[in-house]
Amino acid sequence: MTQLLIEPARRTGCEDLAALGEVLRSAAQRQCSPIDDVLDAGVVDEERYMRELAHDLGMEWLDVIPVAEVPLPLREACGPRIALRHRLLPVEITEVNGVKRLKLATFDPFNLVARQAAAQELGLPIDWCMTSRKRLHEALRRLYGVGADTFEQILEGRDFDYDHLDAGEDEANVIDQDDDEEASVVKFVNQIIREALDQRATDIHVEPLSTNLRIRYRIDGRLIEVAVPENIKALQSSVIARLKIMARLDIAERRVPQDGRINLQFEGQTIDVRVATVPTVEGESVSLRLLNQEKFNLAKLGMESFVRKKIEALLHLPNGIILITGPTGSGKSTSLYSFLSEVNHPERRIVTVEDPVENKLTGVMQIAVKSEIGLTFANALRSILRADPNIVMIGEIRDLETAEIAIRASLTGHLVFSTLHTNDAMGGISRLVDMGVEPFLVSAAVRAFLAQRLVRKLCSHCRVSREVSLVDRRSLGIPDELQGTIYSPGGCDRCRGTGFSGRLAIYEVVLLTPAMQELVAHGAPAPKMRDQALRDGYVPMRTYGWHKVMQGLTTIEEVISVTSSDIGGGDD
Repeated sequence: MTQLLIEPARRTGCEDLAALGEVLRSAAQRQCSPIDDVLDAGVVDEERYMRELAHDLGMEWLDVIPVAEVPLPLREACGPRIALRHRLLPVEITEVNGVKRLKLATFDPFNLVARQAAAQELGLPIDWCMTSRKRLHEALRRLYGVGADTFEQILEGRDFDYDHLDAGEDEANVIDQDDDEEASVVKFVNQIIREALDQRATDIHVEPLSTNLRIRYRIDGRLIEVAVPENIKALQSSVIARLKIMARLDIAERRVPQDGRINLQFEGQTIDVRVATVPTVEGESVSLRLLNQEKFNLAKLGMESFVRKKIEALLHLPNGIILITGPTGSGKSTSLYSFLSEVNHPERRIVTVEDPVENKLTGVMQIAVKSEIGLTFANALRSILRADPNIVMIGEIRDLETAEIAIRASLTGHLVFSTLHTNDAMGGISRLVDMGVEPFLVSAAVRAFLAQRLVRKLCSHCRVSREVSLVDRRSLGIPDELQGTIYSPGGCDRCRGTGFSGRLAIYEVVLLTPAMQELVAHGAPAPKMRDQALRDGYVPMRTYGWHKVMQGLTTIEEVISVTSSDIGGGDD
C-alpha cells in the first residue's frame, strides 16, 4: 500500500516524500488507514492528491456534491449515525435489473471498518466513489445537520436522562472530548459549540420557532443558518436548559432575561463565552458570544502606516482622552486591548472599568461593572482615580456623569481610553456635546477620535481579479495614485463557498490639533471642522478602505457597505 500512496504524492509535487513515508510507517504500525494522517500532516495538496489516488484506484471522483438535491429516501437509506461516524455520504440509489444499489462517497477508500459497517447495516449493494475530505465533511454537515448522529440516538432513548444535564464542572467546560462518548444532550450541545468554533464563528444563536429550533452562527459578520437534524424541536427545552446550566443560570426562571458566562477548553485554548437569554413567545432564545483569550498587540491590527504612526504618537502622550467610535461589533474592544498591551509596562499602573471584562490582561487591574450592587462606570471611576493610576480604560462612555469624570481624569494627568457609539470620528465631538459636555472641555481633554469598521477579507485561494475603468474608479473616489489589482469574491472549499475568510478593520483618525481645538471650543459647524481635519491630515474611512481594496484584501462593495454614511468621504 505504501507505494500506492506515495506515487500520487510524487506526481502532484510533494516536496517531502520522506515525511510522507514516516506518516505511512506510523499508520502501518497502528494498523489503521493512513489517509487522515497523510492529510493532517500537510505534506500533500489534498484536492490534487486525492484526485490522483482515485484515478489510480479506478474510482469515480466527485468534484461537486449537490446536497440540496439529495432526497429523503436516500438520507434514510444511510442514516446519520453510520454516515457521520464513518464519514460516508449517500450520493444516489440506482436500480439495475430490479436490483437497487447505493452509491456512497468516501475520502478514505482504505477504511475497512467503514466498509464493513456499510455492508452490514445498509442492506444494499454498494458502489463506491471518492471526493476530498473537506468537501465530504461540508456535505455531511449540510445534509444531516450539526450533531445529527447524537440527536438520533437521543431520540431512540439512549442516555436521555434529564438528571444528567447538570454535568460536573470539568465535563461542562471541556468540549473537545472523544466523539465515542455516549450520546447525550451534553454531547449534542458540545457538538453545536465545537462546530461553531471550527467554523470561526463569533456568535451562536439558538432561536425557538413555532415548528423548529433554529441555530445560526455569525461568521465574518454575517449570520448563517446551520443545518440541524429534523425534529430538533423535541429537544428544545433540554438544549436550552443545558446551555443555562453551563452558564450557571437559573433554569427554572424563563420569564426574564438572564446573563452568564461559560469558560471552555477547546483544543488547548481557553474560550470565554458570554451567554444571554431572552424570553420569547416560542420559548427562551439563547445567544452565545465566543471570545478567544488571544494576545493583543498593535501590529496585529494591520493599520496602514499613516494611521499607525498617529496612534503610536497618541499612545505616548502623558494625558488626554483617546476615544474609539463605531457601532457594536466593529472591533472597538480589540483595539482598546491592543492599545493597553502597547502601553503596558511595569512602571505604569493601568486600571480598567469594563462591562463585562472580555479578556484578561496580565499586569492590568480590571474591574467589572455590577450595576445591581451600585458599581457603575461612574462610581468605579471615582474610586480608581484615588488608586494612583497612570492609565485608565473605560469600556464605554454612556452618560454625562461618566464623561465628566473621564474628562476630570484627563485634565489631572491621566491618559484615558474609552469608546463611543457614533457613525464616524467627527461624530464623536457632537456626541459628547449632546451628552451635555461643554465644548471647551471636549477641546481641552480629548486628543483624538478613532473610528473603525470591520469588512470581510477576501479568500486568497479563490479571489477573482476584475476590471474597473479609470472613470469608474474616479466616480467611486479611488485616488489615482493608488495602484494595484481589484478583486471580487470567488468561492471554494476553504471559505465555504463565500469568497471571504476572516475580517479586517478600516479606520479614520481625527486629531484635535490646536486649530481643531479652537473650532471645537467655539462650537463651529461640522463642515468647517471637517475641512480643518482634512488640512490636518485626516483621511476618511472610505479612502482608507480603498487602500485595502487596491491591496487585494477586500472588495469595493464591502467598503461601500460600511462607509455609506461617509458622505463626501470618497471625494477627498
